[in-house]
Amino acid sequence: MRGRAITPHTRFYRIARIGLAAWAAFSGLNAQAADLGSTVKSAFGNTVLATYPDGRLQRIWLKEDGSYEAIGRRGKPSLGSWTLKGEKVCLKQTKPFRAPFSYCTSFPSEGGIGATWTGKDISGTPIELKLVKGIQRPTGGAGT
Repeated sequence: MRGRAITPHTRFYRIARIGLAAWAAFSGLNAQAADLGSTVKSAFGNTVLATYPDGRLQRIWLKEDGSYEAIGRRGKPSLGSWTLKGEKVCLKQTKPFRAPFSYCTSFPSEGGIGATWTGKDISGTPIELKLVKGIQRPTGGAGT
């Protein structure tokens, strides 16, 4: 049995889904932050962990220099930059491809270690998010 042919069109959408997955962990947040800059600082050196209904995990690491790194639930890495715009964190992917837009969303005001909140990924799938201590890299296969 042959798999589906990979065309430039399907390849673009596959890569786009990987990049959008990095943004998914921040979608659906509904907090107001008086001082977002200090709240986001709690994410530096730590991991934003998104858990999907099927148990797969996605990880995002915000860095002090304005960059971020992520590993999606399928185990694919992405990189980009983050900025603050008002009371929102905005992510713009640069690898595996440069996204032509930024994705902005609010960040929980109680964003310290152990903070948990719910959201939805880009396709509307509900996810549970948690800020965990340290850089938590996957130890097994994709999405573990």
